[in-house]
Amino acid sequence: MFLPFSFSILKRVAISLRHSPQYYIHKNNGHRFSSTVNKPIHDVNTKVTKDVILFKYENPKYFRYMNVFAVVQYIFWCYLGVFALKNLRDAPVDSSIMNDEETPWFRKINLGENKYKNTLGAIALLVGTGSLGMIWMFTLKSVRYLILNKGGRHLTFVTYTPFGNNRIMKVPLENVCCKEDRKFAKVQLPLKVKNHSMHYMVDMRGEFKHPLLFDSTAGLSRKW
Repeated sequence: MFLPFSFSILKRVAISLRHSPQYYIHKNNGHRFSSTVNKPIHDVNTKVTKDVILFKYENPKYFRYMNVFAVVQYIFWCYLGVFALKNLRDAPVDSSIMNDEETPWFRKINLGENKYKNTLGAIALLVGTGSLGMIWMFTLKSVRYLILNKGGRHLTFVTYTPFGNNRIMKVPLENVCCKEDRKFAKVQLPLKVKNHSMHYMVDMRGEFKHPLLFDSTAGLSRKW
């Protein structure tokens, strides 16, 4: 029961972090339009006089449980790997069993032999470390708040962290590229920040506080 749940979590994380190559910006008579309002984007005043929250996603309990699961499964896989390396004993299989064609193949394997023992230990440690890293990366790339700063020239990303605190990053607006049109996104809306690895994920279950302003700033596709 544990393994299917583990793999389902990792599958969702991997899909969320996958690059999305779609670019959706509507054009009409040389003007770019918002994804939800039929109004030219250049008509929207983006030079805000104070910090404005564009997007908000409050779900700390979900990330807390997910990271608790990540730590637990990491301990489990590390224990399994250390157990395989230290406690599997070399027990050669009897020749009569090896020569018996009716004996199942797995009974002919000596798990204590170095090549099997080391392989099992390495795989367990790799799965535990890899899944922990993927879940932590997904957490660090999940946007909690997206704020357009005063003047409209910078965006502040507030993301979740594995241990419950916020991670804050301020970047120039021109360094942010939206990889998908907001109205077409179903689960996650990927935002790419220049010179940063992977994408920041905007969960569509969150709330867009100012949709038109989002579409006119962070929601634009940019090429560098």
